[in-house]
Amino acid sequence: MVRFSSELLLFTVCAAAYQEAESTNGQQQRIIQSPVEPGSVQRKLQGRFLHITDIHPDPFYKAYSITDGDHPCHGKAGKGDAGYFGAEMTDCDTPFTLVNATFDWIEKNIKDDIDFVVWTGDSARHDNDEDYPRSSKQVADLNRYTVDQFVRIFGKTGKIDPKNPLDSFVVPIVPTYGNNDILPHNIFTKGPNRWTREFEDIWRGFIPQEQKHSFARGGWYFSEVIPNRLAVFSLNSLYFFDSNSAVDGCDAKSEPGYEHMEWLRIQLEFIRERGMKAILTGHVPPARTESKQNWDETCFQKYTLWLRQYRDVIVASIFGHMNVDHFMFQDVAELKYKFKIDGLESEDYEAEEGFDIARDTSPVDTLGAKKAYLSELHDSWAGLPKPPKGASYNPLNSSIEADLVKRRKRKGGKKKKQKEIDKFYKQIGGPWGERFSLTLVSPSVVPNFFPTLRIIEYNITGMEREHPASHIMGTPAEVFYGQLDDVTEIPPEEPLRAERRRRDTEDVDVQKKRRKKKKKKPKRPPKPNFPVPLPPKSSSAPGPAYSPQALSLISWKQLYANLTEINAAHKESANSNGKHKPGNGPSVDYKLEYNTSHDKYYKMNDLTMMSWLHLAERIGREELQHGDVEISERLDESDAVTNIAEEADWTDLGVDDSDFDSDHESESQDVHASKKGGKKKKNKKAKKKKMKNHLWKEFLRRAYVHTMTDDELDEIFGS
Repeated sequence: MVRFSSELLLFTVCAAAYQEAESTNGQQQRIIQSPVEPGSVQRKLQGRFLHITDIHPDPFYKAYSITDGDHPCHGKAGKGDAGYFGAEMTDCDTPFTLVNATFDWIEKNIKDDIDFVVWTGDSARHDNDEDYPRSSKQVADLNRYTVDQFVRIFGKTGKIDPKNPLDSFVVPIVPTYGNNDILPHNIFTKGPNRWTREFEDIWRGFIPQEQKHSFARGGWYFSEVIPNRLAVFSLNSLYFFDSNSAVDGCDAKSEPGYEHMEWLRIQLEFIRERGMKAILTGHVPPARTESKQNWDETCFQKYTLWLRQYRDVIVASIFGHMNVDHFMFQDVAELKYKFKIDGLESEDYEAEEGFDIARDTSPVDTLGAKKAYLSELHDSWAGLPKPPKGASYNPLNSSIEADLVKRRKRKGGKKKKQKEIDKFYKQIGGPWGERFSLTLVSPSVVPNFFPTLRIIEYNITGMEREHPASHIMGTPAEVFYGQLDDVTEIPPEEPLRAERRRRDTEDVDVQKKRRKKKKKKPKRPPKPNFPVPLPPKSSSAPGPAYSPQALSLISWKQLYANLTEINAAHKESANSNGKHKPGNGPSVDYKLEYNTSHDKYYKMNDLTMMSWLHLAERIGREELQHGDVEISERLDESDAVTNIAEEADWTDLGVDDSDFDSDHESESQDVHASKKGGKKKKNKKAKKKKMKNHLWKEFLRRAYVHTMTDDELDEIFGS
């Protein structure tokens, strides 16, 4: 009977999505569905887009229930501390109250200021309660409910147009599969399958008509969000996911992972030929450390190679899944291919000392897993090539360094400094750091920490009069799937004959080798067993991920909702019966956590590769104090330059830098002031482990969305 009750409850709450229902009961979940007035004026580009991920709506969430145990946030109301808008820092999923309030906030604050939306999956609840088992219908209904939220906020008429579904939204929205958007979770078989058919209907307003066939084969597609300029690719990362036991990597032509990579190669080549750029999006990121590997190694190797060869096309690589705010590099020095790759001389790079890759692919749920994973990222950044003394990765400083070298030459200085810089650039793939590629991972809406949203600014120089796609579009290059399907398989009734043929062939090969042994011909390099992408032309300028240009990422604003304060205010403002009058209860407000363009910690001029390497190298240091300054701050006044990086104007988004009220900033200022005063004051209290790199600590604060105190971070990560 429990199954029946769960199905009935889900049907009831999802059906309510089509009605405006206000409840006076503070405990009851409510789905909002209100009409949206159609817009007739074509939008101009704003140079911003929204990334939202891991919403995980839960129709069985009960406010004020117990947050732990076998039934997290599903027990009897009044017995626990699960908040009305969600239970932050627990394993509970997202109540509809928080989902509705989040989309309300988007509508009021940023709806008119973004050009498109990247939505990276997991829009169904986890399977974490045996009393409420998931079903295929439930998973599909929760995804439909989430689509309804996008229709409510971004829809032209408040519903998907039945005659022309691809003309239903005021901005393009690009969703992708999460590992919990299917049943069983993680398991996605070769398409066409039940879930490609199901989501072809659920996402009928998002998938270009010309790509329905390729979507049916595996759930991948791209959307041209700025016509003839920018395409956003929705990758089905579940075919790369090592936890998907229904598939086996990206090497064999019979595998959907191989086909997916081939499709991606062909489409990126097509995008290159058209002079366009691409953003790659997916759910499960290619994390790869000693304790964690999300992707099958064959898929990781190909993806790293693809990122390298199409670096003139790819703007960014954006994922979710892990709930932790962080980034990771893909290093071409880690490629293991034995054949020669055009445009890549692997001997130029020295990879960090190898490690035995783990097979752990689960999200970093436990504190110990998070510590191990983040510490391994830190250690890998500590192994980055070190800039020569007086130099840095900072792009702004690089121009200063070049100017200083020229001055020294004019003054008859030695060339040793230039040789050191040249060696350093060779180690990182040139002055743009093209040895590396980057993957960005955003934290989630589901409040494992605090719920978050990310607004990313990108360069629209020369494109100010252009507009986002007014309807969903994206004509792909033709893929001859018959060639991919033409895989030689041994019929089960002929195993002996096949084995005999194999041995006969081996015998002939042995005889040939013996005859040729005396000639001692040079050994031929092995040939690849798949088409290898060509690199950019030698005359091509660095791509948008490396050199600031149109469509390069400039900065982002990370926003969060402090549920601890919001839930407390909601509870305090309720009447004696624990209820609110309709519309009078406190709302969810997303505030600024940090802004990369106004950041005294990260000091990033933009979001190009050298800025990220500059940040990672400093985070990876054993010690870094607030008093440590960069080369540009050590120059004489005659060498000073103005930072011409254009400051982002975020004031029209309903948030500003003053929204961020963080205790650690004043603490940091006190530390900085004490450094100026000379000796650091000794702490006479009990000795505690302290982190010696303030930037590493700030990175961890943000990784955990400011839910952990400095003392807790020192206790876990201090040395």
